[in-house]
Amino acid sequence: MLPYKRILITGAAGRLGSLLRTGLAPLAEKIRLAGRHPFENLAQNEEEAVFDLSDMEATIAATKDCDAIVHFGGASLESPWQTILDSSIRGSYHIYEGARKHGARRVIYASSVHAIGFHEIESHIGVDAPVRPDSLYGVSKNFVESLSRLYWDKFGIETACLRIFSSFPEPTDRRMLWSYLSFDDCVRLVEASLTAPRVGHTISFGISDNTVKMVDNRGADHLGFVPLDNSEGFRAAVEARTPVPDPKAPAVKFLGGWFCELGHPDDEKK
Repeated sequence: MLPYKRILITGAAGRLGSLLRTGLAPLAEKIRLAGRHPFENLAQNEEEAVFDLSDMEATIAATKDCDAIVHFGGASLESPWQTILDSSIRGSYHIYEGARKHGARRVIYASSVHAIGFHEIESHIGVDAPVRPDSLYGVSKNFVESLSRLYWDKFGIETACLRIFSSFPEPTDRRMLWSYLSFDDCVRLVEASLTAPRVGHTISFGISDNTVKMVDNRGADHLGFVPLDNSEGFRAAVEARTPVPDPKAPAVKFLGGWFCELGHPDDEKK
């Protein structure tokens, strides 16, 4: 018997959502793909829901008959405030209202390192460290982490907030040698969060088993996530093509990397 009857994946057309589309297929009878545009080549076990997260009525309707929601939708980078507000903040509220009204029992939320981006790398923080967002994008992640806490404490909806670091096919710079989350490990992390016996309200770092570790993820061990990949095989090539960075630069000093050097997204570009 499969763990779920129907899983809704928001952001299913994105870089990570498209991986989860196939990676999570064994966990549910149906995978409902959510996006702003129709999907091509739906598999037999897939169905689509086309809407914008800022549309409360449509978003809540898309959660109907879903017993789990993998929420990877919303702004994917630092963006103008109105975009962050509509897609990531209002949109996530709409998702949780849909979960509450339609009885979804668990949400897996794509949070981010940028929720704690202004912690220094040498602090080796755990998952319970105070939030220190490095951007409006990071603030939106803090908002949803708090929102999901409320919906667990008050309404009993479990959430695993996954603070994803750098999930790409391979590391492209020296920072990613410690922040790398392989695509396969990303799927493993979401799968573990969906199949763990109890999640409650959990914050977990999304990072592979890299040799250099900047954070402590032991507070999320109950999820059962065991990363299998390591960035070390890419080290020689990355270091050969990239200069040694300035250790005083904010992009090097803080967990959030280059986000810590961005200005306000609504300022006029010079």
